[in-house]
Amino acid sequence: CAVIFAAGYIFYRNVLLSLLLMPFALLYPRIKTKEIIKKRKNELNLQFREALYSLASSLSVGKSIETAIRDSLKELSIQYPDADTYILIELEQINRRVEMNETIEEALIDFAQRSHLEDIINFADVFAICKRTGGNLVQVIKNTSEIISEKIDTKQEINLLLMEKRLEHKVLNLMPILIVILLSSSAEEFMAPVFSEPAGRAAMTFSLVLFAAAYFISKKIMDIEV
Repeated sequence: CAVIFAAGYIFYRNVLLSLLLMPFALLYPRIKTKEIIKKRKNELNLQFREALYSLASSLSVGKSIETAIRDSLKELSIQYPDADTYILIELEQINRRVEMNETIEEALIDFAQRSHLEDIINFADVFAICKRTGGNLVQVIKNTSEIISEKIDTKQEINLLLMEKRLEHKVLNLMPILIVILLSSSAEEFMAPVFSEPAGRAAMTFSLVLFAAAYFISKKIMDIEV
């Protein structure tokens, strides 16, 4: 709210008009929530890959999938000491459901649907088919882990390439505000009509709209999905 008010005051030099912009601050929680969800999905995807490595290792020595999941939970508990780690919570829940005589396929499909991650959903579907038809589970798990690894590596490479552009994006977002502050302090008479005349305020409003549009468009361009 304070940021919106400050930006409004810089562009309008009017407390009332700045207060009228305050409702736009309600958009921030929604934007922040999307960012948090995306971050958590990326973390879960990375942790799921590690779980698949552990599952493949256990299955390759002849263990059942139920036993392999229990062993994976123990191994990952060492790798991720925090009990609130997403994959530990999910594996624990899968184990409980299996102990309650629910099939492993149903437990995995439920996990996949709640994760909203394409890789996990695809894995759960293929896993269910393999269980019904007697397919090679070890190979399926290895293939899935390789696909996820390739996606993660590609995403990391893209992030490295965009790191400099993201810094430029932040600097350019500040430039309009800095220019207005500079002109207001160094050329007060020149900027006075902009803050007092209706045409000037209309121009400032149009500038704010362009500023906001440029911010969201540039952010969307750099948000590359793999």
